[in-house]
Amino acid sequence: MVEDKIILGIDPGTTVLGYGLIHVKNNKFRLINFGIIQLSKIKGHPDKLKKIFDRLSAIIVEYKPDEMAIEAPFFGKNVQSMLKLGRAQGVAIATSLNYNIPFEEYTPRRIKQAVTGNGNASKEQVANMLQTLLNFPEMPKYLDATDGLAVAVCHHFSKGTGEHNKSKGTNWEAFIRDNPDRTK
Repeated sequence: MVEDKIILGIDPGTTVLGYGLIHVKNNKFRLINFGIIQLSKIKGHPDKLKKIFDRLSAIIVEYKPDEMAIEAPFFGKNVQSMLKLGRAQGVAIATSLNYNIPFEEYTPRRIKQAVTGNGNASKEQVANMLQTLLNFPEMPKYLDATDGLAVAVCHHFSKGTGEHNKSKGTNWEAFIRDNPDRTK
């Protein structure tokens, strides 16, 4: 069976949202496009969410991705920031579902591991590896763009098996397993 699909990767954010698109054919992949949705100048949070929906809708209409992958929520200390990020993730997921595009989530650690072989890699290390893998000439101003691209590449390397498709146990069991350094 010939594999031929476009994957949209999303690094959600309420200040800057990163996205990347790759084309996968016969297990080889190439860069289609990557960039950011700049949200920092938009005042109200609901207006930011609308902008995310509108821009992702335009990207979906233009590139017609077959699948979407998104960075999963992480556990942070600032509850308000986590809530806002969760809303941005929800809008991105709802946008994909609105266009009947299946989605999958991946943890930040898993994305870094898939791209660099190191789950603790820096944004710069991830960006440099992607530049090598996908052969783009210059690094973008915002590494959120390469983060979105990393999610798409992780989805490809993971053969579409992310957090929704794994049998993982309870959320707390998964958290403890995925974050052993935070449970001591």
